[in-house]
Amino acid sequence: MISTFLVEHASLFRAGFWVVVVLAAVLAWVLHRLRLRGVLLGLSAVSLVAAFVLTLLPDGTRPGGVSCTVQFSVPFQGLDTLANVALLLPLVLFLGAATGRPLTVLAGAVALSAGIEAVQALAPALGRRCDTNDWFMNTVGAVLAAAIALAMCRIDRRRGTTVNA
Repeated sequence: MISTFLVEHASLFRAGFWVVVVLAAVLAWVLHRLRLRGVLLGLSAVSLVAAFVLTLLPDGTRPGGVSCTVQFSVPFQGLDTLANVALLLPLVLFLGAATGRPLTVLAGAVALSAGIEAVQALAPALGRRCDTNDWFMNTVGAVLAAAIALAMCRIDRRRGTTVNA
């Protein structure tokens, strides 16, 4: 149902992805500047739950069984790739802005993605397949979000120093 819609409207999905990234960055920036850390943490929690729901709920479309693809290619094409880039991006962006430690959050997100892939490999009842490229694309999205959050934090620190100087 949703995958059919995405395939039929692939160009809208690609454009929408970048629009959502910009809107999320603006939202994170505004909340960070207003010092609404609780709201950023709440958005981080919602993002984490969404990532778990999207990756760890049983998938009834695939037969149970362990299936894990180990490959190290650069799959920068297709909607699945973009979805994997987007998976942890909001979590890293909001949590990085909330804590002011986007590189630490990035390290945790990379480990989280590896953990998700391990669970998918070790829990055949989920009917999911692990793939090293999924981990890689999750990491690409997390790096993008960490870079945005890091830029926000550095700009904020510079403004703080120039205001107090």
